[in-house]
Amino acid sequence: MDMGQLGSILPLILLVVVFYFLLIRPQRKRQQEAIQMQNSLAPGARVMTTTGLFGTVVAVDNEDVILEIAPGIETRWVKAAIGRVVTPGDAPAADESSDDEAAPGEEGKKESEATVDRNDDQDSSTKQS
Repeated sequence: MDMGQLGSILPLILLVVVFYFLLIRPQRKRQQEAIQMQNSLAPGARVMTTTGLFGTVVAVDNEDVILEIAPGIETRWVKAAIGRVVTPGDAPAADESSDDEAAPGEEGKKESEATVDRNDDQDSSTKQS
């Protein structure tokens, strides 16, 4: 093999190496993490499916998960359909319920703080104090 042939093959080899480190390797890592998460599901975990349905794991079979999506309504899903485990901070319902539980004197304070946050870049005459 002379230097001319090596010079023409080297860019192709370099391209394959770059594709491996930028595309293939990270995708495999994400797949392994998803499989590990799906295999570690346990009853009581709050999850979101890949289609966006929220539910609570009731039971785990071999490759199936039974989710309770509303009180008394259970559905069977394949483990691969579970997109992620939802932590209490991620759930949108948790944010709404925490506002409802505020003390009566704090409600006005929270509303005014939210208004100030939303109006940070606007004229000060529109802000509530």
